[in-house]
Amino acid sequence: MHLSEFHLNRFLPSKFILFFVFLLLPIAAVRAAWPEPVRAQRTMVASQHELASKIGVEIMRKGGNAVDAAIAVGLALAVVYPEAGNIGGGGFMLIRFNDGTIKAIDYREMAPRAASRNMFVNEKGELIRDEGSSTVGYRASGVPGTLAGFELAFKKYGSRKISWRELVEPARILARDGYILSHRLAELLYAYRETLSKYPESNRVFLRNGKFYKEGDRFFQPELAETLRRIGLFGAAEFYKGRTARLIAADMKANGGLITLEDLEAYRPIERTPLRGTYRGYEIVTMPPPSSGGLVMLEVLNILEGFNIRELGYNSAATLHVLVESMRRAFADRAEFMADPDFADVPVGKLVDKSYADALRRTISVDKATASSKIRPGSQMITEGNETTHYTVIDAEGNVVSNTYTINDLYGSRVTIKGTGIVMNDEMDDFAARPGLPNLFGLIQGERNKIEPGKRPLSSMTPTIVLRKDGSFWFALGARGGPRIISAVLQAVINVIDHDMNIQQAIDAPRLHHQWIPDEIAYEPYGLSPDTISVLRGYGHIFASRPVYLASATGIMVGSDGVRYGAIDSRSDGKAVGY
Repeated sequence: MHLSEFHLNRFLPSKFILFFVFLLLPIAAVRAAWPEPVRAQRTMVASQHELASKIGVEIMRKGGNAVDAAIAVGLALAVVYPEAGNIGGGGFMLIRFNDGTIKAIDYREMAPRAASRNMFVNEKGELIRDEGSSTVGYRASGVPGTLAGFELAFKKYGSRKISWRELVEPARILARDGYILSHRLAELLYAYRETLSKYPESNRVFLRNGKFYKEGDRFFQPELAETLRRIGLFGAAEFYKGRTARLIAADMKANGGLITLEDLEAYRPIERTPLRGTYRGYEIVTMPPPSSGGLVMLEVLNILEGFNIRELGYNSAATLHVLVESMRRAFADRAEFMADPDFADVPVGKLVDKSYADALRRTISVDKATASSKIRPGSQMITEGNETTHYTVIDAEGNVVSNTYTINDLYGSRVTIKGTGIVMNDEMDDFAARPGLPNLFGLIQGERNKIEPGKRPLSSMTPTIVLRKDGSFWFALGARGGPRIISAVLQAVINVIDHDMNIQQAIDAPRLHHQWIPDEIAYEPYGLSPDTISVLRGYGHIFASRPVYLASATGIMVGSDGVRYGAIDSRSDGKAVGY
């Protein structure tokens, strides 16, 4: 079973009994069956672990702003959510200040200097599997960017009322004193025993050398606590130039990895211009490349804008048909055109142009599916990365952070760096290890996203902020789940704007996913009626062999009265906390 399917299917199906009501009740009644979002008057943190959310709120109680809180939450998740929270990975931070200014920080991982286009291909031209591949082992890791990105955000946009050390200290204490393992995390560690056990430090830290953790055990991470102590004292430089850097480089060298001290010292986060679009008059602000999520989402929304989704009806066959057809076209463009803009010419303006969407829309039949084999990326052009975690923060002044970061697969490359407690990413799989073949998540990727030294791999992360028509903040969200992140965020936006859902309803609502290749609709248990599936099949759509839960999201919405609403996806765990 695929890692994301295992995580969502094994542990959380009971939360989805509510999906049965979709087969029996009208949408108004269904909305009433959903849980309500968490309410607060001043601040809110929505993350995938209650302890991390509480830490973020406490930072804001002490005078910190949303940026300070977001850094503290991210560091805490590296301790309490080790399968995806990290300091050994990278991501994207989107910040909106209460004066309307928006900043986008790209702290995505980078390929080491020794990386090369065909490093994951054997002498027969076949992709290398298992050890030495782009998904498992020391060679799978890109140079981490999380701490560099956090420090950039802190120095430029923090409140200056809270010190860096105060932001790191709660995570250090959690690692030193431990925390009680939930049933989910204990079971998830056990589920990954086969690959985690291949690496001595991972086997010792996460599997107790075969004496597996159980629900209710206290999980201590003393090496990570010591690493965080040094980072608290000396800042991100400790990770990139200090003792931690030397430990990473030494462990990499001893085990055939590529990351060197020079690679770590050379890493730099980048501030990029946020990507902006509109949907039915509402402004959508999201991340630009090398995140593909925002571009794909805006392309789909532009196509859908020409259909009356509200009139077609929530979850109707007609709505889902045009949604899938729009996804099919946008994901095809993702495969061909999207990559690190510092290394490839990404036609961002063309892809989000409304006239391009008009041309694509004209290729969609209202009652017939288009075979993906007939979709050519960019055919209507006028010219010319699964497991993450997302959290959203809003402070009392209305500053907002929407942050998604990742180590890619659950537990990344499965490598824990000796003496540090740091789990390393396997982000090299988000490059086109062999252009034209699918990656871990089945995504076809093109030549533009080939491996090159110093390059950032393409990502599906989609931290997003939506503004009301008067320009004020309305809601922000993001998700985990590989390319399904894009579908989760996209459909939540549609649910709010076209179907008048609140943030919890929009996130909990059943969704589907189509990524061009493979040519099939991924769908959720109890999310579609047999009649709807039958109609769509009649149009020529192909469905996956069995349903799975698709991604998980977190978000925050502000009501017209200023009340903060926090939402955690019922497909996953975590908690929204505010005051």
